[in-house]
Amino acid sequence: MSEREVDVVVIGAGPAGEVCAGRLGQAGLEVVLVEHELVGGECSYWGCMPSKALLRPSELLAEARRVPGAREAVQGELDAEAALRRRDEVIHDLDDTAQLPWLEARAVDLVRGTAALDGPRRVRVNGDVLVARRAVVLATGTTAAIPPIPGLNEVAPWTNREGTTAARVPASLIVLGGGAVGVELAQAWTSLGARVTLLETLPRLLAREEPFASELVETALRDRGVDVRLGVQAVMAHREHSRVWITLADGTELAAEELLVAAGRRPQTGSLGLETVGLEPGSFVTVGDDMRVPGHDWLYAIGDVNGRALLTHIGKYQARIAAEQIHGRDARAHRLADGPLVPRVVFSDPQVAAVGHTAESALASGLRIRTVDQQTAATAGASFHGRNTPGISRIVVDEDRDVIVGATFTGTEVAEWLHAATIAIAGEVPTEQLWHAVPSFPTRSEVWLRLLEKLEDERRAATGVSGASHPASA
Repeated sequence: MSEREVDVVVIGAGPAGEVCAGRLGQAGLEVVLVEHELVGGECSYWGCMPSKALLRPSELLAEARRVPGAREAVQGELDAEAALRRRDEVIHDLDDTAQLPWLEARAVDLVRGTAALDGPRRVRVNGDVLVARRAVVLATGTTAAIPPIPGLNEVAPWTNREGTTAARVPASLIVLGGGAVGVELAQAWTSLGARVTLLETLPRLLAREEPFASELVETALRDRGVDVRLGVQAVMAHREHSRVWITLADGTELAAEELLVAAGRRPQTGSLGLETVGLEPGSFVTVGDDMRVPGHDWLYAIGDVNGRALLTHIGKYQARIAAEQIHGRDARAHRLADGPLVPRVVFSDPQVAAVGHTAESALASGLRIRTVDQQTAATAGASFHGRNTPGISRIVVDEDRDVIVGATFTGTEVAEWLHAATIAIAGEVPTEQLWHAVPSFPTRSEVWLRLLEKLEDERRAATGVSGASHPASA
């Protein structure tokens, strides 16, 4: 066994670990990045990227069929094999070679192996010990949680990994879970030709988002042929004759060629050596807004492993905060980048893009709010995306401060709209000031103008005042 001193050890080379190690290495620190799988992590190979690659072909085909001229040129059906080949290109055939030059250019030393803490500032990997002069950063992420349903483990269910990288389309698929992963993969596989049944224990899909978003996505899935069953509980699973059988609480039995579990995530900390520094193995690692673990000024946890917001972009954001702290600069997380208020997108069709509060969560937080809804297609620019595109856009306004505290956009290709709302909320821009952020014509960004017009109309109606005060509303 050998020991080696370095400035920083980062455990986990997913998006958060990569960004943190890269920033520190670029600044001249001696950094070792430890990874036991692929550099790039879950999102690059088994999550965000392959799922979007599976979704895109059918969504593009649907849009082309909505637009006269393009519709007449579209012939035939989706080529599932070609879509899977394109998915494989996106994930580089599960080869991370293309990721390595980025680390090398920043002088980050990549060590392949499984790492574990071995006491304060000490990391054991491949039988050797790395001693961190400045910091150890935990960025080990999460893995799929398997509910304690009798027989479920024994049927070898798919998780997000098999659900995004399967080499062929199953004839039939049962999906357990109606959150973002379940919804996206249910849509993806039904578009590729599988008969899909989606089971959700709660009374609606995407339960943390606005109810209208849940309804729109449910309707779209049903229209695509997905058998959506809400408020149902799976109580048993078994495999028989190359089929997986699920028994529901009411005695109903369902069978499919494959079963995909999309029922949440658990932290990958069980064998991380947390007990050697007084922390609980198998748990999320609690951190402050500076990404430090309380009581351990040398230890940081970033990304999914700290449980604050299980999203790639938030992991990267936290990585920058941790890197700044390690450099000695006091960076801290903003309230918008923590928990349920973070920017988030469900890449279904229609998409659901949201940031900040829903109406329900704003009221639960004691805010005096006004919600303003508008049809997402209520702009001239929307006409270029085809006829009959469903969608509702909502802003949630704090009436006491005259600022937007939440926004939800649903519809075709609305994910790119979200950053404007995030800036408005994070910057606490008064709605009066937003009138001067003029959207270009004819773009779908004019939905902001429609929302502000309706907000003004509702406020004037509430006070008995008539007329328009803004030239933009004329």
